[in-house]
Amino acid sequence: MAVMKKTPGDYIFDIANTIFMWFMIIITLYPFIYVVMASLSTPKLFLAHTGLLFKPVGFSLESYEAVLRNPNIKIGYLNTLFVVLVGTFFNVIATSIGAYVLSRKGPFWKGPLMVVIVITMFVDGGLVPNYLLVQNLGLYNSRWALILPGLISTYNMIVMRTAFQGIPESLEESARIDGANDWTILFKVIIPLAIPTMAVISLFYAVSHWNSWFSAMIYLKDKTKYPLQLILRDIIVQSQVSDMTTMDSYMDRYAVSQTVKYATIMVATIPILCVYPFLQKYFVKGVMIGAVKG
Repeated sequence: MAVMKKTPGDYIFDIANTIFMWFMIIITLYPFIYVVMASLSTPKLFLAHTGLLFKPVGFSLESYEAVLRNPNIKIGYLNTLFVVLVGTFFNVIATSIGAYVLSRKGPFWKGPLMVVIVITMFVDGGLVPNYLLVQNLGLYNSRWALILPGLISTYNMIVMRTAFQGIPESLEESARIDGANDWTILFKVIIPLAIPTMAVISLFYAVSHWNSWFSAMIYLKDKTKYPLQLILRDIIVQSQVSDMTTMDSYMDRYAVSQTVKYATIMVATIPILCVYPFLQKYFVKGVMIGAVKG
């Protein structure tokens, strides 16, 4: 097989592309590095530091200790885990059922239904109608208000439908000959063959639930039901860190409060980052299967 020789233009493009990619990596990664190093820094030394930060200024775990002493963080973790685990489970099940119906041949109403579903991606009732809907359904001040109103993402269902359409129809026909119904075909034939797409969609839903805070601020009034991100917002945006420090001096409390904000960000970010390595091998494959065909 003949190997094509690179022209000078190809080398210039490769060099420029490599430089550009490294530049993008640095500017994307540096904020995370800054937060990590700031959270591990000695509060007083960090307060006096200016400029870039690539290593801790001193070293102290005092900020993490202050965060873990805050009972609201523990409550937020439990609430968020409930919403992420339960919500993602119902999200994936409902999305799979909807995608299966839309991917099968036969229903004459499938076309008009698809049009109506796609319209929801561009037209939304607004905050007030959604609030009234949640209230009238009896979901107000309930964790289910963070799960049920957004049970299905139109984009995710379209990606999953496309993945289901790529599965050979002969498998479904063989299952029907053996007496399988739609439920059996979906859960024992279709879903096992679409694991990469299922993994990616699950990740999309889980990250969405993990990062969500606005819905909780609107629909929850009981602080014991607040998810972690809403508690994080109160700590960072509203600077509610006075109850997380035990210092007597105002300057000491202020110094610790600055590093506590970064430690809080890390405590809220690390768990969801740990999920990515386990799903990374499915990510590209799942998105390509669900997005390229059709």
